[in-house]
Amino acid sequence: MKEKIRIASGQGFWGDLIDAPYQQVTKGGIDYLVMDYLAEVTMSILQKQKNKNPKLGYAKDIPELMKRILPICKEKGIKVITNGGGVNPIACAEAVIDVAKSLGINQLKVAVVLGDDIKDRIDEIISSGCELNNMDTHDSIKNIKDKILSANVYFGAVPIVEGLKAGADIVITGRTTDTGLTLAPMIYEFGWDVKNYDLMSAGTIAGHILECGAQSSGGNFLGDWESIPDMAEVGFPIAEAFPNGEFIITKHNGTGGRVSYETVAEQLLYEIGNPKEYITPDCVADFTSIKLEDLGNDRVRVFNISGEQATKFYKVSCSYASGYSSSATLTYSWPQALTKAKSADAILRKRLQNLNLKFEEIRTEFVGYNSCHGPLSVKLDEDNINEIMLRVAVRSDDYYSVERFGKEIAPLILTGPPSVTGFAGGRPKPSDVVAYWPALMPKNLVEPKIKIVEI
Repeated sequence: MKEKIRIASGQGFWGDLIDAPYQQVTKGGIDYLVMDYLAEVTMSILQKQKNKNPKLGYAKDIPELMKRILPICKEKGIKVITNGGGVNPIACAEAVIDVAKSLGINQLKVAVVLGDDIKDRIDEIISSGCELNNMDTHDSIKNIKDKILSANVYFGAVPIVEGLKAGADIVITGRTTDTGLTLAPMIYEFGWDVKNYDLMSAGTIAGHILECGAQSSGGNFLGDWESIPDMAEVGFPIAEAFPNGEFIITKHNGTGGRVSYETVAEQLLYEIGNPKEYITPDCVADFTSIKLEDLGNDRVRVFNISGEQATKFYKVSCSYASGYSSSATLTYSWPQALTKAKSADAILRKRLQNLNLKFEEIRTEFVGYNSCHGPLSVKLDEDNINEIMLRVAVRSDDYYSVERFGKEIAPLILTGPPSVTGFAGGRPKPSDVVAYWPALMPKNLVEPKIKIVEI
């Protein structure tokens, strides 16, 4: 058993800093690089890509990234774990193998976690007695079954551990929990019992701190954000983990950003419902048990973590087509910029009403006034507003209504309030609206599988 392992965060989402993984493997010693690419909407995007091309459906950044870091990882013995396999982890693994061959690397083992994609099993699962009702609305999935774009189970750390036990240099998964990517190497390296729920919770919380990349090392910080140094060269966080479940959050020396009590504590609050019951496939972690100690020099000790047994259910994330949408903008300038924008919105809505168009939702934002805080926005002195952007969006199952909306924006330039510029949107082609459907299913209805791809 190792006395300590260093697990580095390399991506917080698909589209995060491209150079972050390279910096993590070159600026200091680490044992694991974990990269989180997936969000609910990402799965539907990847599914659309796979539908068009069966060789796609994964984070396309990964092969290009591997060209840069794979030789370094092989030389230093750094293992890589990522859920960037999306809805096609096999194709992702094969692309990585192709990169390795092109680099002259002749020994590489990639473990692929399969089984999370249940899109083609919906009828079978419903027939078994699991109705997959919407967790929020309790509606039946039968109402949207024919519109489903993707359906994936959130697996946890255990399948990744099996991949590591198989000797994998890289583990690529589909829809795995963000926290499982970090917990898995702790289970593997320290030989943790997966029924020790305090340890499972410790690894889960370490994963929660790492999952958003630099958000725990100074990025998006709500505190004294102006004091965070050198954000242009921000260092992504690293968890120094120990067998007893304690860990230290830090970053590489010489990198920008800051790891402090405040930055770590703020990340701990991210996407938290009931802090005593943070539910994952691996455990139910108690965030109220966490203790932090700022050690200085960008090092924060995290300890005293406890948790409970995992539930008998997996969460299922489905996406489905839900009509069409379109949006457009116009910008109104001083004087009376906000008054003009409000008037233009009223005129537009009246014209849409006169046309008997059908919309599930019409949303108006006055950017520069209320687009962030909505009705909580503080009223402004309209005489002192330089400019306001009017942004209107519509959503409907009726294609014609959405299309016609786009044709009613441009006429406002000459048939509405004065001093208008910044026209964008025009006559947009409506795009499919992707809606989210969360559900639960018993764990015994699905089983993760490991496939090894190697050279």
